[in-house]
Amino acid sequence: MVFICMEQIHDRLLILDFGSQVTQLIARRLREAGTYCEVMPFNTPPDRITEFAPRGFVLSGGPASVTEDFSPRVPDVVWQMNVPVLGICYGQQSMCAQLGGKVETGTHHEFGRTELRIADSCGLFDGLWPKGSNQTVWMSHGDRVTRLPAGFRVVGTSKGAPYAAIADETRHYYGVQFHPEVVHTPDGAKLLANFARLCGSKGDWTMAAFKDRAIEAIRKQVGSSKVICGLSGGVDSSVTAVLLHEAIGSQLTCVFIDNGLLRLNEADEVVKLFKGHYNIPLIHRDASGIFLSALKGVTDPEVKRKTIGRLFIEVFEEEAKKIGGAKFLAQGTLYPDVIESVSFIGGPSVTIKSHHNVGGLPERMNLKLVEPLRELFKDEVRALGRELGLPETLVGRHPFPGPGLAIRVPGEVTKERLDILRQADRIYIEEIRTAGLYDSIWQAFAVLLPVRSVGVMGDGRSYDCACSLRAVTSTDGMTADVYPFDVPFITKISTRIVNEVRGINRVLYDVTTKPPGTIEWE
Repeated sequence: MVFICMEQIHDRLLILDFGSQVTQLIARRLREAGTYCEVMPFNTPPDRITEFAPRGFVLSGGPASVTEDFSPRVPDVVWQMNVPVLGICYGQQSMCAQLGGKVETGTHHEFGRTELRIADSCGLFDGLWPKGSNQTVWMSHGDRVTRLPAGFRVVGTSKGAPYAAIADETRHYYGVQFHPEVVHTPDGAKLLANFARLCGSKGDWTMAAFKDRAIEAIRKQVGSSKVICGLSGGVDSSVTAVLLHEAIGSQLTCVFIDNGLLRLNEADEVVKLFKGHYNIPLIHRDASGIFLSALKGVTDPEVKRKTIGRLFIEVFEEEAKKIGGAKFLAQGTLYPDVIESVSFIGGPSVTIKSHHNVGGLPERMNLKLVEPLRELFKDEVRALGRELGLPETLVGRHPFPGPGLAIRVPGEVTKERLDILRQADRIYIEEIRTAGLYDSIWQAFAVLLPVRSVGVMGDGRSYDCACSLRAVTSTDGMTADVYPFDVPFITKISTRIVNEVRGINRVLYDVTTKPPGTIEWE
């Protein structure tokens, strides 16, 4: 479902995904340059592609080899639309193979930072990379182009790829073996902005423009009907609720379900903000007993997630029936959730963890979905929140998982363990804020481990829980680095937690990056 009225957005590009793990970054870079774009699987039906009417295509990388039978190919409709095309890595190889060139499995693979020699000028490099210069780019390939299709010329070379960058400027077809979308290619974002300009984009897609279009689209979709919105207090659902309230006012009722898995005082803060400050109709249901009872004895992370998701639906359904007359359900689904829920290479992708809000509620509720953030990334949602006037303390909050603290308590979830974790997490975040570090960190939280250790407290022996602290930096949550706290700071936090939180006698700091770890523990 494309929510925003597409006829209102003229400068739009389409990214066809061949399975790269960094495809979303292409979309982010283009949007940062002020160009609206969407990601669709490479095997999207041709009529869906022509309906979208892009002013240009970007073909992503992917894990397959063009040299293999039945590997993914660019749909013919791309070449029939007479618009610019940029192929990246596998996208370049597939473009060349289909247009009459040749791709072979190389003997010299390139992975990581590579030197690119600019052999000639072209539209992609305008104002960016002069002819004869050397540039740092990020490579990740085994195959390589060994013969160019008619009309193309080489504009960049590397040690392992003689056709590392190619151009056919008559048709505005370009191909690069490297990945301009990743931060390891320093000027890659500017290269993608150049391509958007070659497609005729004016670079004027902004959050202010998105807000106006979204409000108009909500009114058109909903009409005079009632809408209910599941409110969690997080950034996504909060922005969704305020946007809807601005669009349809009293037609909106928010339902806030306290599942007992929230942070300290979070339920009170949500009710105060939305009932008091915004005066949005809000139903507050304390269902903590139901959730904690169902989670008793459950230790498997996926079972936890599914149990919480199922109960949320059941409780939400009860409250929706009490409201009566609602025809629409609003939820804060984001674009990464949508992309990750799609199978790109002809089969189901590996489930790392379940997305709690892709798919909506059971059909028996007979509610249509309103998902106004469905085309946005997390940082764009924050920008929209600022446009709507939400307080920075809410807009800038670190991401919080749908299953709440249940997945920050590995092992069985109990009220006692949750209360211990809430106190430790409060101290941790409080110290981070006091030090002025909160906005420099993507996500920080405490985890209560299912491990006890011997300690000495006062003159006695203790045998209590261990707590792990996690803090990471990231641009999109797809990859993450450990935040480099200095030892005195982390020691100060440890001392406070052990002294002030009964039940914890040992504090650890998680130094695992993503990958190989995930940001959350479960």
